[in-house]
Amino acid sequence: MDRVTSGRRPSPVTLGQVFALAWPAAVSILLNNAFKVIDQFAVQWLGVAAQAAVGACTFVLIAFFALYEITAAGAAPLVARATGARDHRWRRRVVGNALSGATIIGILVLLAAGLGAESIASLLNLAPQARAAAAEYLRWLAIAGFPLTLAPLVDSVFIAMGRTRRVMVMQLLATVLNVVLNPLFIYHLGMGIGGAALATGLSRGVSLLLGLFWLVGEVGLVPGDLRPDNVLRWILSLGMPVAWGTGLYALVYWGLLAWVISPLGPAVNAALGIGYSALEGFTWPVFWGIAAAAASLVGRSLGEGDGRRVRQAIRCAGLLAWICGSVATLVFWLGAESLTGWFTGDPGVHEEAVRYARILAFSQLFVAFEALAGGVLEGAGATRAAFWWSAPFNLLRIPLAVWLAFLLDWRSAGVWWAINLTTYAKALGLGWQLRRGRWPRLSK
Repeated sequence: MDRVTSGRRPSPVTLGQVFALAWPAAVSILLNNAFKVIDQFAVQWLGVAAQAAVGACTFVLIAFFALYEITAAGAAPLVARATGARDHRWRRRVVGNALSGATIIGILVLLAAGLGAESIASLLNLAPQARAAAAEYLRWLAIAGFPLTLAPLVDSVFIAMGRTRRVMVMQLLATVLNVVLNPLFIYHLGMGIGGAALATGLSRGVSLLLGLFWLVGEVGLVPGDLRPDNVLRWILSLGMPVAWGTGLYALVYWGLLAWVISPLGPAVNAALGIGYSALEGFTWPVFWGIAAAAASLVGRSLGEGDGRRVRQAIRCAGLLAWICGSVATLVFWLGAESLTGWFTGDPGVHEEAVRYARILAFSQLFVAFEALAGGVLEGAGATRAAFWWSAPFNLLRIPLAVWLAFLLDWRSAGVWWAINLTTYAKALGLGWQLRRGRWPRLSK
């Protein structure tokens, strides 16, 4: 790539600079996660079948997101390096190829969702009424869901360029619109569960148009940049490991639910929902925001050829991760009873949720460093290394949980400790990979 330099030595990376990039990214993922909560809340007056359908379709949407993530994750390291090198022509070429690739993938996914809605819904093993609702939801998503196919890419490009506040504004706009449009389509226009899918698509569509307007203006995109070439193949090769990792992660939790957690009883199932969605649903976005900020700074510094700023960015992000991970540890341990009590009045569920929070407290610091190391590796383009240090240990969670929960009779504690132990392994492995020093080299 052609590099344009100014000859001016960049200023050192500071903790404040990392924080300024991290907090909007964290808010963005919080707002993104809020979509499923908003939909779940909005359809409650349609009945239990509608709520079950929306909840079950979460797994389907994660699988779709994994496919959309191919171009998003593949383009991010290339855009970051091009931004750091001030190579605007190369950056336009990467963004244009990524948009074309995301469009092709999105059309194929939505066609499959629309034509195979009934088949996909049947795989969710729902009762007949809930299965019909899930199929209707997927059909409407196939009609209105195209903005969801491009949104992850646009978000990733802005984060790679250090524009995390723009991502936050887009997510905030989409969230507010979703809150307004859901009751309008579902109840006032009588569309039922299909209205929830339509509200999601339209709200994302408006925010995506704003994002594309900003992106075209900042990158200087022209129609010729959208013509796919060999850069698209490079983007796909970088993004595929990340997509595989996301898909496998979802499948692992699906397996844990089916083979370990559900057999332990509904109280354990409910405890996972409270702990995973309500507690980690707040801490994980914080860790992800720090990782996204570090990945953006590292990628741009690599593009500048400034190894000093790479090391500074990792050190500052590491300090911020240590602070936030330590706070999360204390919150999970000391606040377990009061925090989980907000989400259930059932004594059995509350007991299990407290157990989840206090056991997972022992891994929050490791989760923070896992997110940071994985984010930096992926943001630098070392996506295969990140995959091989994450996916195998995620898969190990299922047999390890079976062994601890049933063979050693630890019951639910065994499942939570299986998550802890594999988190330790992932954090240590990714950290070791980060320290090896080979990952900054990006090759086709």
